[in-house]
Amino acid sequence: MLLASSSSSQTERLVLALRERILNGEFAPGEHLTELGLVSLLQASRTPVRLALERLVREGLVDPIPTGGFRLRSFSLADIRDAIEIRGVLEGTAVRFAAERLESPQELDRAKELAAGATMQSAITLDGFAAYLELNRILHRELWRLARSPSLLRELESACKIPFAAPESLVFSLADREQSTAFIAAEHHRAIIEAIENREGARAEALAREHSRISRRNLEFVFQNAELCNHLPGAALIVNF
Repeated sequence: MLLASSSSSQTERLVLALRERILNGEFAPGEHLTELGLVSLLQASRTPVRLALERLVREGLVDPIPTGGFRLRSFSLADIRDAIEIRGVLEGTAVRFAAERLESPQELDRAKELAAGATMQSAITLDGFAAYLELNRILHRELWRLARSPSLLRELESACKIPFAAPESLVFSLADREQSTAFIAAEHHRAIIEAIENREGARAEALAREHSRISRRNLEFVFQNAELCNHLPGAALIVNF
């Protein structure tokens, strides 16, 4: 049992390390990745490297090659738009379930606390924006948890693996666009939680689907700016934008 746990932990570490290298642009889209080639790079044995690659296949970052090895995927803006749309549909279902399955208003205390903190002040800094995104990530997952649906939670996590599809994938710039975006997002959060508390499942679902479109609009804005794109983790995987 201890050996199995150790192997699982090693695979998890390799998944994180390999994903980070991919998103940082250390491999080119379409590049052929092999277990043996990654063994020395990651300083790990072949089996956990293979398991890590198989995990990344499920996440959609690499594809298996029938003749052997794996190929790093590339994504179009259309792929990401679709992923965001799918995530919005799933999040809408999650908050509708939450409204239908809420047993006590106190179950929303954590979500309310997170929503109160998931705002940005007028002075936008890189550190402040990073803290905002982390709170936003935690808040969304708290709303997912309230759905009481492990299968739905798995699908949401899967939908968020594609670069820029997750709710916390807004991008920092010095423009004041993020301030207005954050204000709208905060109002959406408040309204979604209110709808759940009032058991208004249809309203919560519609709000969540509209909320996901913030990510799409922000993505389209950022990819109009080549300088911003050059500093985005995962931007090297995006083609045809």
